[in-house]
Amino acid sequence: MRLLFVCMGNICRSPTAEAVMRAVVAREGLEDEIEIDSAGTGGWHVGDPPDARSTATAAKRGIVMAGAARQVTEADFEAYDLLLAADERNLASLRAGAPDDEAAAKVHLLREFDPKSVAAGDLEVPDPYYGGPDGFEHVLDLIQDACEGLLAHLRAEGAISGGAAAP
Repeated sequence: MRLLFVCMGNICRSPTAEAVMRAVVAREGLEDEIEIDSAGTGGWHVGDPPDARSTATAAKRGIVMAGAARQVTEADFEAYDLLLAADERNLASLRAGAPDDEAAAKVHLLREFDPKSVAAGDLEVPDPYYGGPDGFEHVLDLIQDACEGLLAHLRAEGAISGGAAAP
């Protein structure tokens, strides 16, 4: 299973989701079954490290963020099983850039996989870039819940076979 997390610039939300999902996958012993990456719909941060505020917030929870920003390419639609957008704007950009309907069907909002978010009707991960530190904490909470829900979904769908039992 190959997952690509996507936000606007690939320095806040999508690298946070990548790091959180890596931690969840490692906790469950699924590193051999799930590949994870992140990218942005825009290219202005290509090559930049994750935002220092996102990195610091994640580090406080023992989550390591690394890597460099990159932009989504058409090849990503072939390479990944799911492209998980942070918000509606990035969802629309991904679907518009999909080479065909089959590729567009791989695109989802990340929070679609969190039952609490679905029940509340709030499926976007807000962009914390221009806000204060509380925004980064909030985003990390939302992403943690969504990644746990995503893992449960992958297990329920039989997309992954092993690892530890679901919590």
